[in-house]
Amino acid sequence: MKMKVLIVDDHHVVRRGLRFFLETQDDIDVVGEAENGAIAIERIMEYNPDVVLMDLAMPVMDGIEAMKKIKELALPTKVIILTSFSDQDHAIPAIKAGAVGYQLKDIDPDELVRSIRAVFCGESQIHPKITSHLLTHVTGKTEEKNLLASLTPREKEVLKEILNGKSNKEIADCLVITEKTVKTHVSNVLSKLEVADRTQAALYAIKHELK
Repeated sequence: MKMKVLIVDDHHVVRRGLRFFLETQDDIDVVGEAENGAIAIERIMEYNPDVVLMDLAMPVMDGIEAMKKIKELALPTKVIILTSFSDQDHAIPAIKAGAVGYQLKDIDPDELVRSIRAVFCGESQIHPKITSHLLTHVTGKTEEKNLLASLTPREKEVLKEILNGKSNKEIADCLVITEKTVKTHVSNVLSKLEVADRTQAALYAIKHELK
């Protein structure tokens, strides 16, 4: 089954560029486009997309207001912010409004596709440039103990590669182990750090200064 994606951006060229690339993916169906948040709400209600790529700065209704409306209407779609703004003044309100992904427009196209797939599967996806800005404002965590000490040396190596944004396959190649072994290590890391996904594990590692 293909993932249904809606593209929301006030620039026609951006929308067309994204559509052109995404439609080359076998598992993605671009169901529509919208030039502002108000039209996006209409399209979401009409097409019921799985994932929305949402710009922030748009006329009529911006991305933040659109996400608040999505939450108000209890629409099941998941939103990835795709913007040029990397500062916390934009990122934090977006995450608080309900975005499960926050990516910058300079993202590699293949990485964007990977983010869409991850969000579709229930993970959060936050660009490395802004993760440090979100630690105290978004995660709301005030751990008194550093759970990094519970990780084995190999698990710490895997976590460092997660911080570098590498996939399981890339980690396996780098550490010269099997991808299955990497998956086991990742599962152990998430469990020991008491987090739900790789992004939260990376945030934890940054906050507690993984050595």
